[in-house]
Amino acid sequence: MRERERPIGAVPWPVIVLLVAALALQITWAASRVQPAARAQALPEPPDAAVLRIASLGEPQVLARILMLWLQAFDYQPGISIAFRDLDYATVEVWLDRMLELDPHFQYPLLAASRLYGDVSDPVKQRRMLEFVATRFDEDPLRRWQWLAHAVYLAKHRLGDLDYALSLARKLTAADAAAAIPNWARQMQIFVLEDMGEIESAKVLLGGLLASGEISDPHERWFLSQRLQELEEREGEPTPP
Repeated sequence: MRERERPIGAVPWPVIVLLVAALALQITWAASRVQPAARAQALPEPPDAAVLRIASLGEPQVLARILMLWLQAFDYQPGISIAFRDLDYATVEVWLDRMLELDPHFQYPLLAASRLYGDVSDPVKQRRMLEFVATRFDEDPLRRWQWLAHAVYLAKHRLGDLDYALSLARKLTAADAAAAIPNWARQMQIFVLEDMGEIESAKVLLGGLLASGEISDPHERWFLSQRLQELEEREGEPTPP
C-alpha cells in the first residue's frame, strides 16, 4: 500500500492552491458567523384554574407539585440563568395562586413566596410576596402561620419597615384562637414594638399575656417574665443626651 502513495510534490499545484483557498474560506466563514445569543423567555401566564383542574385528570395535588417544580426551575433556561428578582412577580403570584387553588394544603408555594421569591434585593417585589403570604394566611391560619411569621422577620430585618412588620405581626395575634399558633408567634408584635421604641406598649401587652394565664409552659413563662423585667429596666434608664 505504501508503494501506491504519491508524494505531495506529485499533486498539481493548482489543486494545492484550491485546497488552501477552500480551507482559508472555511476558517474565515466560521469566524465571522454570529453566534446565536441565549435570550431569556418571559414567564408565561398560567392557564385558568378550571383548565388546570381538567388537565390534572383527578389528581390536582400531583399537578400542583409538578407546576411548583416547573416554576422553581424556570430561572434556569438553555444557555442562561435568570435571577428571581428579574421575573415578573405579578405572573409569579398568579402561578402560586393556581397551585394553592389546586391543593389548598400544599405548603410549598407559601414557602417559595416567603423564602425564595421574597428574599430578593428588590423591596417592591419583596413586599408583593409578603402581601401574598399575608393574604393567603387568612384562609388557613392553622397551616400557614409559620410563613407569616417569616414574613414578619423579612419585613423587620430585610425591608427595615417596622410599621409593616408590626401590621403583619398583629395578624398573627388576631388569628382565631382555635388555630394552634404558638404563643411566641402570636406575640411577635411585642418584640416589634420593643424595636420601635414603644416600650410601654410592649410592657402592657407582655404583662397582659402573663396575667391572662394563657402561657402554661413554665419555661415560656420564665422567658417572658425575664423579658418584661428587661423592658421595665430599660424604661427606667435615663434618656441619653
